[in-house]
Amino acid sequence: MKISTKGRYALRMLLDLAQTQQDGYVALKEIAARQNISKKYLEQIVIALNPTGILTSNRGFQGGYRLARAPRDISVLEVLEATEDSMAPVTCLRSEVNTCPRQSQCSTLSLWTGLYDTVKSYLGNITLQQLLDESAALTGNDYII
Repeated sequence: MKISTKGRYALRMLLDLAQTQQDGYVALKEIAARQNISKKYLEQIVIALNPTGILTSNRGFQGGYRLARAPRDISVLEVLEATEDSMAPVTCLRSEVNTCPRQSQCSTLSLWTGLYDTVKSYLGNITLQQLLDESAALTGNDYII
């Protein structure tokens, strides 16, 4: 499994929105400048995230995007499932029902299912808030006078 730039950039964009949520709606061009990501690429990410209920948007003057839910209520898994083709380690686990004709005799199916379950559990238990908290702990409150 490999997480694409789309998934990684989506997380960066959402973390940026979480950090600036007190500012109201944030324009994509501002996020693009802060995160050094193309605005056009962020537009593609927004399209992928729109049906998930993670973002809310406002058009017009002072329009932009903001989180629709608190960062503690948005999991990394939810973001990656919206932006990645699939989080499944093998093709037969991509759909809800495994239709592989070899599944009853596949000696590795339990391995892949276990890996997939572990990945989903791990990413499902990490929220945007946790990432923000970890980032704040890394940077600390270092003040230079």
